[in-house]
Amino acid sequence: MSYTDVFGETIVTLAEQDPKIVAITAAMPDGTGLNTFAGVFPQRFFDVGIAEQHGMTFAAGMAADGFRPVAAIYSSFVQRAYDQVFHDICLQKLPVTIAMDRGGLVGDDGPTHHGVFDISYLRHLPGLTMMAPKDENELRHMLKTAIYSGVPMALRYPRGAGYGVEMDSEIRELEIGRGELLLDGTDLCIVAIGSTVYPSLEAAAALGRKGFSVGVVNARFVKPLDAELIKSVAAKTGRLITVEENALQGGFGSAVLEMIYDSGLQDVKIRRLGIPDRYIEQGSQAQLRKDVGIDAEGIAAAAEEFLKR
Repeated sequence: MSYTDVFGETIVTLAEQDPKIVAITAAMPDGTGLNTFAGVFPQRFFDVGIAEQHGMTFAAGMAADGFRPVAAIYSSFVQRAYDQVFHDICLQKLPVTIAMDRGGLVGDDGPTHHGVFDISYLRHLPGLTMMAPKDENELRHMLKTAIYSGVPMALRYPRGAGYGVEMDSEIRELEIGRGELLLDGTDLCIVAIGSTVYPSLEAAAALGRKGFSVGVVNARFVKPLDAELIKSVAAKTGRLITVEENALQGGFGSAVLEMIYDSGLQDVKIRRLGIPDRYIEQGSQAQLRKDVGIDAEGIAAAAEEFLKR
């Protein structure tokens, strides 16, 4: 099942229990998975056409009137509405959920659709919380968390199929700003976000077979970071690798670097893996992830080189 389908099913389930949940899209009801919602709740679904800027301001207005708006827009098209996210949502501290489908490399849609800049252009906005799920089950919990957070929330998730993980029977709210330690290690810790978590676990397992002890953290939140968790693994191992499917400039790894430096842990060695400073060409997601070194093999190779320095 794709992340898009899981999102579409989850918002319908939540909306059945809460009449204040409304959904907004910009000429992409099928692409964002909101077509089912539109059929079930036609009076609570709004397609603003190819007008992302209007969609965000409209969502802000609905939030100000007591609704719980979810604006589902491709990551690459949220760029068009940056000004509205700043002025109309974040500055006003309005609880809008920005559901960003296609967060990361999208494959055959090519350079115009790769959603690899959203962490960089959103995380600096005051008052905005940002998160990314490691799998489709966590996406369900994050969507509920965002809708009921009471603050501006950006939720990014990738294109394509999930991992086929077991779905929890209950959709619950997560503690904001709390990551999870998936694997403990003493030589190095990989701090991953979103779609890079499972490849990081594969890389850690491969390194374990070579005698290295490598931990893995699922950060969950880009902002606020789980600073205590990341600092604890940094202090334990002395080496961190951050992995993200976003531009390295100003991205998740940069956030970790800033936090570690500001915490006085300048002796911790950090290497960042992510999207390099160039436009990424067309190709399958698997091939492009391999090309930029954020698949399991690339993460393992970078980590092993880092450990052997």
